[in-house]
Amino acid sequence: MPALDRASRASAATVPLGRGALARWAIGSWVLRVATAAALGVDAVVHWQNAPAYDAVTGTVSQGALFRTEAVVAIVAALLVLLRPRRSSWVVALLVAGSALGAVLVYRYVDVGSLGPLPDMYENTWQVPGKLLSAYAEAAAVVLAALGLLTHRGAAPPHQAAGSQAARAAARSGPRLPTR
Repeated sequence: MPALDRASRASAATVPLGRGALARWAIGSWVLRVATAAALGVDAVVHWQNAPAYDAVTGTVSQGALFRTEAVVAIVAALLVLLRPRRSSWVVALLVAGSALGAVLVYRYVDVGSLGPLPDMYENTWQVPGKLLSAYAEAAAVVLAALGLLTHRGAAPPHQAAGSQAARAAARSGPRLPTR
């Protein structure tokens, strides 16, 4: 491989995104964050609305209390993704949505019985108002949070920021030879 090609390839990795690419990435990031938060919001609303109907299903803790907890945790995860788009926020959103989806699928198809303090939540139907909608929203949130986690870009170090003096100097200096 000619030396110029290697040098060109090495310098391409250090050139910051152009304004157009950065703008598209920012818009895509916002769309992904809003969509994830919306899916978690649907999950929260369904659980909050259905909680009173499940207060009578008890173990050490009632299923209604678990539903209220799920609603609050889903809202917190949605706010984290919206307001603090960090890798950890995407992980929280993925865990919240994944655990909710896993629970609805397990308790729909398997009669697990009571587990420790949890009541027997087996319900072999999708006919409960909002149950199927919640499952779809949880599945969407899992996919969206996974995409958010995979595409998350942390803050660039100061020397690589698009507006920094070092970045402008690096762009003007031309190709760099790889260091060993």
